[in-house]
Amino acid sequence: MKSSLIILFFLLFIDAFGQNSFDEQFRLAEELYQQENFFDAITEAKRLLFFDESGNYNYDAYNLIAQSYKQGAKFSDAIRYFTLAEINARNKDELCKARTDIIRVNILRRTTNRALKLLDSLQADKRFADKKDEITYWRGWAYIFADEWEKASLEFAKVDSAKELAVLTKQVDEELYSVTMAKTLSYIIPGAGQFYTGEYLSGLLSLGWNVLWGYITIKAIVDERIFDAVMVSNFLWLRFYRGNLQNAENFAKEKNLVISNKALHYLQNEFSGLKP
Repeated sequence: MKSSLIILFFLLFIDAFGQNSFDEQFRLAEELYQQENFFDAITEAKRLLFFDESGNYNYDAYNLIAQSYKQGAKFSDAIRYFTLAEINARNKDELCKARTDIIRVNILRRTTNRALKLLDSLQADKRFADKKDEITYWRGWAYIFADEWEKASLEFAKVDSAKELAVLTKQVDEELYSVTMAKTLSYIIPGAGQFYTGEYLSGLLSLGWNVLWGYITIKAIVDERIFDAVMVSNFLWLRFYRGNLQNAENFAKEKNLVISNKALHYLQNEFSGLKP
């Protein structure tokens, strides 16, 4: 009887010692992560997974590895380990967090359709009915990274805690130039699209060249110099007309890129709320 108690005590001691060593190893991995030594954090977390046969640390270790890969912009690896964390989630909150983290990585790498599908799936799951605002919040961020600022504003407006983002995204949307409008204006009046985007000199040049070649073409027709009219219209007037349309489109896109990048820079460096 005494020998049995001794063996039991010894086994319990070994188990407790092993558990304590696992605790220490996980804390070490966390410290390395906090110190931004992501490669070493991954190594320690993987070592823990190898030795911990109980699986008690599976969720935490996989999550830490995924977060480390995310910080290193290894997005595919991050998603793989967030998926493993999801599989090993111990409760509803951990499951939701793992799925949300996968969505956030998809937002960052601009796989917007995938992110939106995952958000729809999460919203359709009745277990996460209380996460409606959080899901809507990340849908707004997905639209930001897809450069769809109006849709982002509409989503953020549904969340009380995201009013700052709703205002910002609405302002950006109002500042953006319509590429379609720029091209349409230039179809009607060469140079008008450039004027619309604030490129006045380019607009004047486009208008001037098109007026010049148009005048020469019409004069050639009036003078019955049909060959000259065809040559001028095909090789000069149409060339400048098409160039005017392309310029209007390019100017609108370039201006929009500057506006979007300015907003993204603000969100990255000045916005204090939760980001992907």
